[in-house]
Amino acid sequence: MDEIKDSLPQGGEKKFEVLASRQFTAWLFEQRLSLAFSTYQTGKLFLIGLQPNGRLSVFERTFARCMGLCAAGTNSLYMSSLFQLWRFENALPPGQTANEYDRVYVPQLAYTTGDLDLHDIAMDGNGRPIFVNTLFSCLARPSESHSFVPVWKPQFITKLAAEDRCHLNGLAMENGKPCYVTAVATTDVHEGWREHRRDGGVVIHAESNEIVARGLSMPHSPRLHNGRLYVLNSGTGEFGIIDTANGNFEPIAFCPGYARGLTIFGDFAIIGLSQIRDNKTFSDLPLDATLKDKNVSAKCALLVVDLRSGDIVHSLTFGGILTELYDVVALPGVIRPSALGFKTDEIRRTITIGEPE
Repeated sequence: MDEIKDSLPQGGEKKFEVLASRQFTAWLFEQRLSLAFSTYQTGKLFLIGLQPNGRLSVFERTFARCMGLCAAGTNSLYMSSLFQLWRFENALPPGQTANEYDRVYVPQLAYTTGDLDLHDIAMDGNGRPIFVNTLFSCLARPSESHSFVPVWKPQFITKLAAEDRCHLNGLAMENGKPCYVTAVATTDVHEGWREHRRDGGVVIHAESNEIVARGLSMPHSPRLHNGRLYVLNSGTGEFGIIDTANGNFEPIAFCPGYARGLTIFGDFAIIGLSQIRDNKTFSDLPLDATLKDKNVSAKCALLVVDLRSGDIVHSLTFGGILTELYDVVALPGVIRPSALGFKTDEIRRTITIGEPE
């Protein structure tokens, strides 16, 4: 299959551009898989699938500062935005399509949380969402009557305060319970983590509060898969495994960009990459020197890594106005997803009826 390059107008003269590697669409077809990813930089939720002719399908909707994503089955999708946690539900009955899309995700329910700088989202064993409340340095649940309900915090955090003390950001679940979390530092003061971006990162076992790995550089997106703990060591550009017995980080692949967002499907890891902002948060990291040594610049892309070899086997690279990604999730069994937003009238005309109680 030939390379695919499309561009979608985004207002003004700048465009959104996407370039798929030669076998990316064939891989989606073989895996019977679609992807969703978020970017708070442009406030977009993107849904990636295949058109009936086999070409890439790129669908987007606008939500202010959308970040964390979580798929609950193939019909429900959670997404955090600037001050809300949204639940999307597929409006299509099984086997039906609408305008050649096999999923139409409707923003059906929202919890108003306030601006918590909400990062990773996961589902617990009871089918309820749990999220990383980065502003308050804790894990939390949404509430029908409050902004959030705290459920766990690192032992070194002495107070729930709106101070982003350690930049807690990532969450890995096991058996429906929080298992591992990532933080940029073990600091307990207002934005204290900023002094420790290069090597202050930790992975914490939530149940025991034990720090199982230290010395990481701005780690993100811990994920458990087949008994292994995968993590993005974002400040070095490395994707790898944490040996929880000795705390060692074992690199699998170098990713030419700031890595955030990780989903694992079968033998493949899909990783989100961002270009490096020229500011005090993302500059002067080990990643800078590695990119220079390899004579490349940071990319904004989705990379597909074969876990068996560590090779980057497919990619979807973005250009134009899109320079940063946050999260990515796999949508197994979905061919061509779409979603409704609030900028058009479609949501007024999409009505579904539930079964009588």
